[in-house]
Amino acid sequence: MHRTYQSMDKKVIDINCDMGESTHLWNYSLEQDLRLLDYVSSINLACGAHAGDPIVASTIIESAYHKNLAIGAHPSFFDRENFGRSNCAPAPNQLFQELIFQIAGLKALVNWSGAILHHVKPHGALYNMAANDKILAGVIIDAVKEVAPEAQLYCLSGSGMAIWAREAGIQVRSECFSDRTYQIDGTLTSRKSPNALIENKEEMLKQVARLATTGTVVCVDGSQIALPVDTICIHGDGKFALDYAIAIKKDLTEHGIAIQWN
Repeated sequence: MHRTYQSMDKKVIDINCDMGESTHLWNYSLEQDLRLLDYVSSINLACGAHAGDPIVASTIIESAYHKNLAIGAHPSFFDRENFGRSNCAPAPNQLFQELIFQIAGLKALVNWSGAILHHVKPHGALYNMAANDKILAGVIIDAVKEVAPEAQLYCLSGSGMAIWAREAGIQVRSECFSDRTYQIDGTLTSRKSPNALIENKEEMLKQVARLATTGTVVCVDGSQIALPVDTICIHGDGKFALDYAIAIKKDLTEHGIAIQWN
């Protein structure tokens, strides 16, 4: 299938991947995560609340550091039974403490390896709920400023959180998704919907190409919207994650677009 790369204004794009998500919910593969490192430029490591553990995180950090990848924290609601995907937001003060605990712990592991914590990207329900909830977003922003003020914050492109974080003096990276579908308001289609995930590789590559070159996405209703794009996510827990990552790198590289963090 032909993909159009009509606009070449953006010659560099960050491809990020959620990983280190060791869990009892399915057979997690550390080997796959380590293989994924060759096809992305930044990674978001689970901090133990929805998945993850220190040994897995340290192993991935060491390999990512030697590959010169940007390493970030991927904090969540404390919700290992639902992989951080249930809307179980605690009181703001409790959430602040939980985020401090997660980000600080991951940052310590990163620093111990000789690397620096490049960014923070919330996970799952926390990410989606905070996108346009000023109270939740404010808690995340405050936690980042407290523990890692030098870190970037990966935010849903076009979201309120991206605006509020910039206003608070945090460097923001607008994130879009390779393997998720979009609604007309720029939000992600709920995972409860049957069309939430893109499970056709050609369709996924078309979406990545459109995002990387034109900053637009086609929504589930067929309309097209513009979105700022600094980084594009691959979900490491997706069943096609490695196949998609390999295909994205090959496709973008062949069309002169470098995969690189900033």
